[in-house]
Amino acid sequence: MIEAILWDNDGVLVDTEHVYFQATQRVMATAGVHLTEQQYVDHFLVEGRGAWHLLEERGVGPEEIQRLRDARNELYGRLLRGEPRAIPGVVETLEALRGRYVMDVVTSSRKDHFDLIHEHTGLLPYFDFVLTAGDYPRTKPHPDPYLAAVERSGVAADACVAIEDSERGLEAATLAGVRCIVVPTALTRGGRFERALGVLGSVRDIPPFVRGR
Repeated sequence: MIEAILWDNDGVLVDTEHVYFQATQRVMATAGVHLTEQQYVDHFLVEGRGAWHLLEERGVGPEEIQRLRDARNELYGRLLRGEPRAIPGVVETLEALRGRYVMDVVTSSRKDHFDLIHEHTGLLPYFDFVLTAGDYPRTKPHPDPYLAAVERSGVAADACVAIEDSERGLEAATLAGVRCIVVPTALTRGGRFERALGVLGSVRDIPPFVRGR
């Protein structure tokens, strides 16, 4: 029986993944590297290692890469300031699940970016706690985020389910012993999700899917 639902953020609760891609692509272009959408999917959403190695291969040194990384983070923050980005159906879904399960956010986002994203979404009151990058040693696809979430929730791993949109998220949850439901986005629709508990077409499908499991 499911007692806790552990939610990814970007691509699951909020539509921000394309913004991160845009910011990364624009900054890397200033160093002569055109990051394609497929490269972004492969290196960020499948492997979870980023794409800075593409600059290393062109001889760009670590100090310049750090400068570019900082520039990307600053640009991403600027792009996030604007309208709420909650994915359609998320509010109704969270409302349907409220009070029935422990619910937490488990994200690889930096806390400053996470806070910017949720300035106006109104989603955070639905969750018991939030874990962002820095709250655990290694980010997804390592299991650390979900191991930390399971411990914090007080619920056994086999009574938790993760909601993810990417292969790296599925990998992280699976390695932590947490079953995972995948709701793919336009960027991740071509992924391999054979190990998922289920692959759903919309967040609206989550409440009927988890009931009774």
